[in-house]
Amino acid sequence: MVLDTPRSVTPDATMDAGSPRRLRDEWVALSGLSAVFLFEMLDNSLLTIALPTIGRDLDTTTAALQWVTGAYSVAFGGLMLLFGAIADRFGRRRIMLAGLILLAAASLATLFVTTAGQLITVRVVMGIAAAMTTPGSIALAFRLFDTDDLRVRAITVISTAGLVGLTAGPTAGGLVLTIAPWQVLVLVNVPIAGLAFIGIRTGIATDIRDELHGDPIDVVGALLGTTTIAGALITPTLFVGDGPRPSAPWVATAMTVAAGIGFVLRQRSARHPLVDVRLITLPLVSSGLTYKAAAGLAGAGLSYLVTLQLQLAWGWTPALAAVALLPQVVVLLGSGRLVGPFVHRVGLDRAAGFSAAAVVTGLAVFGFLGRFGYVWVLLALVLVAAGMRVVGVVAGTNVLRGLPADRTSIGAALVDTSSELATATGVAAAGTILSALTAGSITGTHWTSADLAQFEGAITVAGLTLTLAATALVSFGAICSRAIISTQEPTHA
Repeated sequence: MVLDTPRSVTPDATMDAGSPRRLRDEWVALSGLSAVFLFEMLDNSLLTIALPTIGRDLDTTTAALQWVTGAYSVAFGGLMLLFGAIADRFGRRRIMLAGLILLAAASLATLFVTTAGQLITVRVVMGIAAAMTTPGSIALAFRLFDTDDLRVRAITVISTAGLVGLTAGPTAGGLVLTIAPWQVLVLVNVPIAGLAFIGIRTGIATDIRDELHGDPIDVVGALLGTTTIAGALITPTLFVGDGPRPSAPWVATAMTVAAGIGFVLRQRSARHPLVDVRLITLPLVSSGLTYKAAAGLAGAGLSYLVTLQLQLAWGWTPALAAVALLPQVVVLLGSGRLVGPFVHRVGLDRAAGFSAAAVVTGLAVFGFLGRFGYVWVLLALVLVAAGMRVVGVVAGTNVLRGLPADRTSIGAALVDTSSELATATGVAAAGTILSALTAGSITGTHWTSADLAQFEGAITVAGLTLTLAATALVSFGAICSRAIISTQEPTHA
């Protein structure tokens, strides 16, 4: 296998003369795949606006509250690579359909939740279902069409559904909370799963055995990878919680580092590794994954912090907070027609860098100025939404462009894993900082002026910390991107 040669822009050899020439020819399949991405992005964003309500209803702590969203992300991000490998082995369509059934069942189980622990358990199961459904989506979209132009347009349609879910979630969730209990925000996954199931089952052909492989699954690598991811997300909360032993955070840190080292060594030495680590070092792949991670970190962190600031620090109702987040949706939908011309003008590589920088700039605006009024929050939301609209397409496309043709499925899993890990990290880091710098529970109803000032200061620290992390990611991605651009420029004797 040649690892240093990106995929060329050629039709897929598996396609024939009867392949579709328009997106509308595969509208049923695209509807199903779009519904999968809608669920992936809508789920956590929909619940974010309800966190204060859930905290009061279930009488939970701040740390437990952040894991209502974090537990889903840990399960999703930790298991995605494993289920990507399983899908390549047993069939992408088959695994996706099974995951959608599990998703619907877990969502219905929310009706019986009475404690934070039960809700977190349900969220873990939903994360497992998401890990089963998401990795195959982009791979199946590529399989539907025989030209890169149609494939990019298909990914744009699918990712647009996901980004609409991400930005519309808080607004829709806030409005729903004015007339219905928070459980409804989880039950909405049932009809979405049903739509996805119908679209995929009727619109996508059964997996062809020749397109699957018989390599054994790297179970050891999967366990080490999942342990590393879960440890990286859980460990920060132990440093600010009231754990049973003071040494627990340091033990968890050591175990996480050991698992991470073990995962890398395993992937380098295994005959059939879960992930060939050499793929990640390819310039297009590393830049795309880094930009995607920066966008996920900034987007999730900003949504989490703005939601808490509007409701807890400024005293806005969930409905008013939902309306305040609406500009994200407007920018996302209104900028859709501008993405193509922008990418055509500056190129995929530069478009990824510029859009990722816009996301980070928006987060910085919130960190420095967000506490001084909604106008700064609005500017931050607009910049992040505009940047994510482009990153959602070009970063993932770059990753797939940079991989050998027989590694696009694992490439899709890497893209989603990068985004989900960054999303979970953004929420976990923000929640941990708020827990560390705020006395008592943030869901308390009796705040003094000192409590309010302390909380707003914690919001600022969290925003600036996330800004520094996202800036570091974008800077690294830019270095990789410059290496790509320099190799594409003509040389002169």
